[in-house]
Amino acid sequence: MDDKDTPRVGAAVRRRRRTLGLTLAAVASRSGLSVPFLSQIENERARPSARSLDRVAEALETTTGRLRAAADSARAVDVVRAEEGEGVRRLVRGRHQLSALEFTGEPDLGREFQHRNDELMYVVAGAVDVEAEGQVHRLEHGDTLFLSGGVRHRWRATVPGTRLLVVAVAEHIDATFDSRR
Repeated sequence: MDDKDTPRVGAAVRRRRRTLGLTLAAVASRSGLSVPFLSQIENERARPSARSLDRVAEALETTTGRLRAAADSARAVDVVRAEEGEGVRRLVRGRHQLSALEFTGEPDLGREFQHRNDELMYVVAGAVDVEAEGQVHRLEHGDTLFLSGGVRHRWRATVPGTRLLVVAVAEHIDATFDSRR
């Protein structure tokens, strides 16, 4: 594998390890890899082979795909300029724990949504009607609406030029609680 194709997963490995409350020594024991090598991976001084990444993922109770997806957020700082989109605009590029979209204009997508993770709607300008849990909520400039994961909803702009910011926990992140686990 070319060095450019080798994933930079250090930050993702560290976040996952800390989420599980594991030490480097515990991950080393689970994976059969050395503490110094794991430290080098976390600090981006070493890039694991596919086999080593498989072992790390297994030790962290996840998959290589999820580690790679989490690592897709290699840029710590990324500016998205206002002129970079009209209509529906991604405010966060790549696959991160956070998803943010800005809707501009008068979209009435005519469909109901249900996301597994939490979502926040913020009206930057104009107004929208959001139907959720059998109620219609009128939101105007500066208003926010929080929706827990799993809540079915639909929305439509009611004023020309409306700008709606939608921020959510990204779909590829398992942020829901499942009591059956």
